Amino acid sequence: MTGPPRRGGAQRIPRPPGTRPGDPAPWSGIEDLGSMATVERVRAALTRRSARPAPLQVPGMRAAAVLAPLYEERGALHVVLTRRAEHLRSHRGEVSFPGGGADPDDEDLVATALREAQEEIGLDPDTVEVIGELDHLTTVSSRSFIVPYVGVLPGRPELTPNPNEVDRVLHVPVAELLLEEVFREERWGIGPVNRPVWFFELHGDTVWGATASMLRQLLALVTGTHA
Repeated sequence: MTGPPRRGGAQRIPRPPGTRPGDPAPWSGIEDLGSMATVERVRAALTRRSARPAPLQVPGMRAAAVLAPLYEERGALHVVLTRRAEHLRSHRGEVSFPGGGADPDDEDLVATALREAQEEIGLDPDTVEVIGELDHLTTVSSRSFIVPYVGVLPGRPELTPNPNEVDRVLHVPVAELLLEEVFREERWGIGPVNRPVWFFELHGDTVWGATASMLRQLLALVTGTHA
């Protein structure tokens, strides 16, 4: 008799010495979390946020954008993620939102996010309603600043991963991400020079790094626990 699928995947995590457990999820202890996972709550939470500043142009850093696509199916909110192809030069095998660097022909970074989602997973940009954005991030490894956009789809999309970039498309229930056994925080660094690193342990995959940071903020906004 086989048990439930194992949580966590084969993602390569460069965990430094001295890593220690961090805090629980911001939404830990809140009852009936599943009922909070709705498009309406996401839309309301993003509407309440103040206007985001324009992306900071940092010399030597490339502008990039990602899309967090959301849809409801049978009353359950889902988010679309991708597992990056193993042959890529950077972030191989990692779970991420569709997205990438800006092209000169992109009208703006929203256009970048939509174009990349279409190229990577075949998402029709005409079906996406962009409803807001999350905090901008910078990544040391790729020397990019990233603007994450949140988009709503009319229903479960028919998607085809581009094998040059994506191994698999993941349709993840947001209620699963809110489970206590799925979220984990670690503290990386020594003494006062340490930082939180967040993880979501899915069945067969681990989400961490910048993507987990975006997911954590989105879930904190939805649950009303974002500081």
